This record gives sequence, structure tokens and C-alpha cells, in this order.
Amino acid sequence: MKLLLSLLVILFFSIAAFSTEKDNFHFKKQPEIQQVKPKKPVKIKLKRSAEGKYTWELTGDDVDEVVKTDRQLRKMLNIK
Repeated sequence: MKLLLSLLVILFFSIAAFSTEKDNFHFKKQPEIQQVKPKKPVKIKLKRSAEGKYTWELTGDDVDEVVKTDRQLRKMLNIK
């Protein structure tokens, strides 16, 4: 009986403590954290024809990186 009464008292005080913590909790947005996003690399599908010519498909999120990768491939393969 004493054990049950003790558990009820502890439960009552723990519920009261959690409710006061919940009232004091404030959610705050930090825009500098929201903007941190890892960059995905440009994906390259390189194909070679029977004549020995190369073609490729580039996909990615950042247009500047896709264009930069295209320029690098053209330079490496001596394509104008």
C-alpha cells in the first residue's frame, strides 16, 4: 500500500514538472543552419560510339557545376 502511494506521489510530481518544462520550451529557427545543405556531385553518363566519338549526359542540382563539368570534359577530350 505504501509502495502504491509512493508511486502515485512520484507520478504526480513528475507530471507537474514535465508540464512546466513544456510551457517554458520555445522553438527558435536559425536560418544559417537551415541553409547548410551538402552539394550533390554532377552525375556523368559517358558513352562511346563505334566511331570512337564520345557523348555524355550530365545531371545535377547546381547549373554552374554542370556547365563547369561540361567544359572540363570537352577540354579533356579535345572537343570544341
